[in-house]
Amino acid sequence: MASRVNRRSFLERALVAVGAISGGVIAASTGFVLAESKTPTEVQAADKDTSDDLSDHAAQMSPAAPHQQHSAEDIDRLHEEGLKKFLANQESPITAGKGGLPLETETIDGVKVFNLTCDEVMWEVEPGKIVAARGYNGAVPGPVLRATEGDRVRILVKNNLTESTTVHWHGLYVPNNMDGVPYINQDPIKSGETFTYEFTLRNSGTHMYHSHHNSLDQVNRGLLGAFIVDPKDPSSYPEYDREYIMVLNDLSLGFTINGKSFPATDAVFANQGERVLIRYLNEGVMNHPMHLHGMPQAVIAKDGWPVNPPQLCDTVDVAPGNRYDVLVEATEPGAWAFHCHVLSHAEGPQGMFGLVTAMIVQ
Repeated sequence: MASRVNRRSFLERALVAVGAISGGVIAASTGFVLAESKTPTEVQAADKDTSDDLSDHAAQMSPAAPHQQHSAEDIDRLHEEGLKKFLANQESPITAGKGGLPLETETIDGVKVFNLTCDEVMWEVEPGKIVAARGYNGAVPGPVLRATEGDRVRILVKNNLTESTTVHWHGLYVPNNMDGVPYINQDPIKSGETFTYEFTLRNSGTHMYHSHHNSLDQVNRGLLGAFIVDPKDPSSYPEYDREYIMVLNDLSLGFTINGKSFPATDAVFANQGERVLIRYLNEGVMNHPMHLHGMPQAVIAKDGWPVNPPQLCDTVDVAPGNRYDVLVEATEPGAWAFHCHVLSHAEGPQGMFGLVTAMIVQ
C-alpha cells in the first residue's frame, strides 16, 4: 500500500487558486441524531421541504433563470464559496453524521454475525439542511457489510421505525425465504420486531442491501447500504491501492453521494501512480452518468460480474439498481472535477451542488 496522501499540504496549495478559506466556515461534529419522536405531520413537512428544494434546483435550470435570479458577480461568488466549503470539508467535516462505515462482525460457530437497526434519523445532508431520514444503525447510507465468498452470514435486523420494513439483498444469491420481499418471501418486520436473515455468500462482487417495503419512501430516505463480497481467490480480481464506495441517491434527500450533497461530499484522494478502485451503487430513481475529468475510468465489473476486457470511458452511466466497479490510474496530478453529468443534478447558477466531488491526485 502506498503512503498516505498529505491532505493538508496539498489542499493548502489547491486553495491558492480560490483564496483562503473564510473563517465563517465552521466544522460540525461527526455525530448523528436519532429522531426522538416525529409525527406524521412533521414527516410530511420535512418531505415537502425536500421536494421544494428539488423543485428549486429544477427551476434554476431553465435558460432564463440565471439572469432572473443571479447577477454575473453572484454566480462567480457562489461557485467560489461552494468550492471553499468543499475544500474545508476535506480537512474537517462541515456537516454532522457520516454513513457508509465498515460494520464490525463477530463469528459464532463459524457464522459471521452482523447487527442492523432500522432507525428514524434527523440527517444533515449539507450545511444547515437537516431532513427527516431513515437509516441503518442511525446513518445514511447504512454501514458497509463485508465478507468473503463462501462465508456463512447472519444479519439480525431490529426495526425501530414507525412502520414495517424488510431487507432485500440486491444482487446476491440467497434462498427464496431470505430475499426480503414482503408477502412473497416473508412477512413484514413490524415496528419493534427483529428478523434474522442467514445465508451463504455464493457470488462475489459489489452488491447492495435496502428496504423492499414502502421502498420509494424508505430507500430514498436512507434505508440503503453496500454489501461487498470479496472473491475467495483474491487473484481473480484486479489489484488496487485505494478503494472508494459511492452510494448514489436522489429524490427524498436530494442528490447525494454517500448521504451527502456537495459541498459536504468527500473527495477521492490518491498519490500519483496509484490504482484507485471506485465502486458505484445507484440506489435512487434516476440515471447518474458519473464523469471524471482528467483520467479515464476502466470498467472492470458490472453488477458483480467481470467486464473482460475492461471498458475505458470517461463517463459511467449508472442506472438505478446498477453497480459498477471501475479502476482509475492516478496519472495526472491536481484536483479534478468528478460529478454526475446530468447537470441539473450537479451545477447551476448557485454553484455546484448535489452529485459533485473531486479526485485529488498528489
